[in-house]
Amino acid sequence: MNSDTPQVFLVGCGPSASALGSAEVMGFKAFNLARMAQLGIAVPAAFVLGTRYCREFLADDGRLAEQTRAQIRSCTRHLEEVTGLGLGSPRRPLLLSVRSGAPVSMPGMLDTVLNVGLCDNTLPGVLRLTGNPRLAWDSYRRLVQSFAEVVHGAGPEPFAAAAREELRRSGTERLDRLDFRSLRSLTTRFLDVYADAVGDPFPQSPADQLDDAVGAVFGSWNSERAVAYRRANRIPDDLGTAVTAQRMVFGNSGGNSGAGVAFTRDPATGENSLYLDFAFNAQGEDVVSGRTALEHDHDLALRLPGVYRELVALKEQLEREFRDAQEFEFTVQDGRLFLLQTRAAKRTALAALRIAVEQLEAGLLSPAEVLRNLAGIDLAGIEVAHVAGSGGDTPLARGTAASIGVASGRIAMMPGRAVELARDGRPVLLVRDDITTSDIVAIHAAAGILTARGGRTSHAAVVARQLGKACIVGCADLRIDPGERSCSLAGRTLHEGDFLCLDANTGAVFAGEPRITRERPTELIERLRRHLPHRTALAC
Repeated sequence: MNSDTPQVFLVGCGPSASALGSAEVMGFKAFNLARMAQLGIAVPAAFVLGTRYCREFLADDGRLAEQTRAQIRSCTRHLEEVTGLGLGSPRRPLLLSVRSGAPVSMPGMLDTVLNVGLCDNTLPGVLRLTGNPRLAWDSYRRLVQSFAEVVHGAGPEPFAAAAREELRRSGTERLDRLDFRSLRSLTTRFLDVYADAVGDPFPQSPADQLDDAVGAVFGSWNSERAVAYRRANRIPDDLGTAVTAQRMVFGNSGGNSGAGVAFTRDPATGENSLYLDFAFNAQGEDVVSGRTALEHDHDLALRLPGVYRELVALKEQLEREFRDAQEFEFTVQDGRLFLLQTRAAKRTALAALRIAVEQLEAGLLSPAEVLRNLAGIDLAGIEVAHVAGSGGDTPLARGTAASIGVASGRIAMMPGRAVELARDGRPVLLVRDDITTSDIVAIHAAAGILTARGGRTSHAAVVARQLGKACIVGCADLRIDPGERSCSLAGRTLHEGDFLCLDANTGAVFAGEPRITRERPTELIERLRRHLPHRTALAC
């Protein structure tokens, strides 16, 4: 790459926005953000440090060069001018999300830090700007924990223990139901936990927080899960990630706010309908982490019908602009919709086929574009598994289907055990309270995944679906006993090594190994053949 290629960009900053760079330099996330901003879609203002900064950071043993720090300060001043806010201002503080953005899609494999800029000195300013003490304290406690985990590699358990104690004391079961006094108490405790875990007090300089967050995101390029993902997907190690520092918008600011992930079409079946998970009064990490109970599109349509209508309209707009089905993340702050990213939707092979056929028949895409979107997919190998005569078998439990197909196998309760059991070539099911992208090696090894918590659009579910794994999430009747290496489904106890069957077409969970049938999508393939030029070779 030419050393003179611009490596710094402003996005969503109105007339001061930079010219559009390439996805190779900006990272695909920022590149698509800039394209959405040019379309007039509401995108929070941001600056982008290109991939070269990451390569320089890694080459210098994980140190930010002084010129990089100076560039961050210069870019921050631009954001301050655009937003009328100031990083570290006690009256009108600018808070930032610091996000990764590789040149290729790596869902959930790199790190993000939200609410950067919050500290003891800026907290009153957030209270003054929003009039929402719960928002201020909730955002502060999130930053303290994520900073410890992402920047310093601290484990989550001490924070989880403090949260459990506060929930017990408050007499509630969920963090999103704590009032601001309880959140203030919890944040104070988190600051103590941070100091114990890290060995230093939480940084009270917003500028230092920003530098450290940028360095942590660059460093996450070489995290274990990112390296494993690149190896599995044949992604070069020398690309690096860009960093996007973006003005925070707050999904945790009340009942008319929230965070969500949506697909313009069903990524499991390809059905032409909005496929959406949403968490009210939450931030994006609650949706993609796989640890939170989520609502679906009908809940959002009922409570915020105007926002839902905007999302439906965006569904069509994004597909026209990006020439493919899209997966996008969004935040709603006090009833106002903001988009945070969009990318080509990760989907099953069956969904890819149906989407291609229907987009071609609707005249949305040309035959050449359809073939591009189907590149790398073995159409001849597509088949859908079903539980034969499942009407005669009573499921042990049901969860939310996050993919298609059926998988039977031995239960494994821990990721390492799933990998170990899979080595003999027999199918294994990973059964967990939740899964995250740090479980990437186990997700690859398992034939299917069953979780008690989480949603269809968590990063881990997205990866499992793309890999063709049978995946069922949010199974409320599933109880895990890791100490005994056992689980119970609606009162029936099963142990590690017992057999279970996941019907990801319906979300049903069966005991043992029911008979499975398979079918080919011959009707879809014939429709595709009819609409492609006769000279086109189609291996299906």
